[in-house]
Parts: sequence; structure tokens; C-alpha cells
Amino acid sequence: MKLTRDHNRDVWDQRVRKGLLHTRTARDDEFNEPLKAINGRGWIDGRLDGKQVLCLAGGGGLQGPLYAAAGAKVTVLDLSPAMLEQDQRVASERGLDLKTIAASMDNMPMLANASFDLVTQPVSTCYVHNLAEVYKEIARVLRVGGHYLSQHKQPINLQSAPTPFPNGYAITQNYYDKGPLPPLQGDFEHREKGALEFVHRWEELIGGLCRAGFVIEDLAEPKHGEIGAEPGTFQHRSQYVPPYVALKARRIDTPTFSQVASTKIFTP
Repeated sequence: MKLTRDHNRDVWDQRVRKGLLHTRTARDDEFNEPLKAINGRGWIDGRLDGKQVLCLAGGGGLQGPLYAAAGAKVTVLDLSPAMLEQDQRVASERGLDLKTIAASMDNMPMLANASFDLVTQPVSTCYVHNLAEVYKEIARVLRVGGHYLSQHKQPINLQSAPTPFPNGYAITQNYYDKGPLPPLQGDFEHREKGALEFVHRWEELIGGLCRAGFVIEDLAEPKHGEIGAEPGTFQHRSQYVPPYVALKARRIDTPTFSQVASTKIFTP
């Protein structure tokens, strides 16, 4: 029986070969102003020259090459070798230097502690069962004061039916299910066909990030809805079901257990 990560790796390799959604490489106009292209929300403070950046589950030849073009020292870690091949090809074509690693976001022993100034992650945490392990690894490799910029699928996005019922988009998926979502028949933009995905509750997405040693500095909900869009399309559904959430979080220096245990507590 295939492990979840092996299954999803094969799905994304196939998506690259077919040129499907979310596998495009960076465009010429984006390379003209790379920092502007990757900093649409203004969450990157200052220049990236010499900064160590991890593009986590961010292969595909889009983010990694643009960060490198903006002056960062880039490592791209992704489960899919085909996605990483696109990073290598684009970097070679553009004369850029970046490192690629084929690995899972929840298990990165090849990366040293406190080795990155910035970790950026596109929508991808839905492909792992245990989100806490992902956050734990990010906290480990990120330096204190460093930022984690990420985007995730909102729980309601994965809970709701892909097409509308007469009274709207019904919630059909149990919020507390632990297993992967049942497959959908047909192609829908909010799901990657064939991939195994998991619903992560808000207490896992937000609370888990705080428990891992981060403070949340900003939160955004990218707008993909369009008034008047045809019912059943991604744009129509997004008017009623928010698809994604973006988070800006900063790694803080949390006290160790021994420090907490030795702290005296005074009661009146």
C-alpha cells in the first residue's frame, strides 16, 4: 500500500507532465521585477540580498527562481522530482543559483537547525495528515526573528460540496475527520484531482502555529470570487466559500522546559 507522500508525489509528477494548474514557471515580466512579483502583500521587509530562503513544498520553477533573482540564497524542498526539475531548468536558463531537495515537508533532517531567515510555503499543508509535525520542522530550521509566509486551504473549502445545491454550497465533510478526503468525480479548481488531502481545523492552522513558537503578524484571505460568475465555477464558489488563507508569522525565542520549570510562581 502506498504511503500518502508517495501517492501525492506521483500525482504531482503527473500534473507537471500534463501541464496542469499550479505547475507553471515564472514569466519574463515577473523576472523584470522579481521582488515585486513575490511580495504582493508587502510582507517581505527590506531586500533579500544574501538572505537564506527555504521555498517549502514550493517547487515548480515559480517561487524559487524569483527569490533567487531577487538576491536570496534559495533552497527549494518539494516532494515531486518533476516540480524540482522545473526549478533546475529555469535556474539554468536564467543563470541563477539555487539548491533543490526532494523530501517531505514534515521530515527535513538534511536541513540544519536555525539555517534560514525566511520560509515561504504555497498551498500544500493539505497534503499531510499531521500539521504539527510540519510546523515543528519549520520552527526548527528557521532562525529566531525569521518569518514564515504561508498559504493554506481553509477548512470550509475542503468541507463544502464542489457544486451548488438549490440553496447553495452545502457542507458535506465532517470537520473532525482524520482520514483523507473522499475523491471527487470531475475536475475542480479547489482540489487537485487524485491527490490525498486532509482538512485541518483552525485550532491546528492557527493554534498549532502559535504552539510551535510563532506569533502571527498578519492574516489575509486572497479574493478569488467574482460576482456574476457562472454557478459551479471556482470564481462563483469562491464568492460563498473562501478558498485560502495567507499567514505572516514570526519565529520567537520560546523558553525551554527547564526555564519554565524553574520559574517561581507567586500567588496572593
